[in-house]
Amino acid sequence: MTALLRYQAALLLRSQRWLPPVILYAVFLGVGVQSGQPVLDSLGYTAAALLPVAAWLVRICVTGEPAAARACVTAARGPARAHLAALLTALAVAALLGTAATLVVTVISRHATNDHRFPVSPVQAGAAGLLATLACALLGSAVGALTNRPLLRSPGRAVPMMLLAALLAMVVGGSPAHAAVSGLVTGSESGRVPVSPLPLAAAALLTAAAFTVACALDGRRSS
Repeated sequence: MTALLRYQAALLLRSQRWLPPVILYAVFLGVGVQSGQPVLDSLGYTAAALLPVAAWLVRICVTGEPAAARACVTAARGPARAHLAALLTALAVAALLGTAATLVVTVISRHATNDHRFPVSPVQAGAAGLLATLACALLGSAVGALTNRPLLRSPGRAVPMMLLAALLAMVVGGSPAHAAVSGLVTGSESGRVPVSPLPLAAAALLTAAAFTVACALDGRRSS
């Protein structure tokens, strides 16, 4: 699996197809996050913006490999393992991107509630923001896994479904991403930092299930 992950990472970097989602994420943060804003509000925005970016990165990884190269990799390692390596590569890139953004936003933001009445610990805020960001990276990857190849092969169907699913994953009550981001926004009002691993754990379980379904289906359709 290590060799497959290295191969997928090299393929992604050389293709430069990662640039549009990364640039879009940077633009989102540049517009929505300003120095001196309340830290928890800014971290909530940082986490929420990562979810569609993670789904986009999954699409890039599962559709960017040339057909001939994919056939060789599939024959050597099996279709399920090859597809899993692409999904994990996208997830890793999204997680690294979100972690870096969380660190920067934690440093430049005001460590106080949104009414500036109560202080907020930067360490606790950074930890809460990182948990929310990773939850959104996981759920975005799950969305990408279920709305692209092998489940949806046509771009005309896959892309709109991916965008709609990413939106629903963020706004629907009960979603781990919604719970994580809402906790940050509520904490910015009350001053209580929501350092809870529950949304992250729920997102991890959903992502594991989505990856399992996608890999199993890819194996069946390739056989």
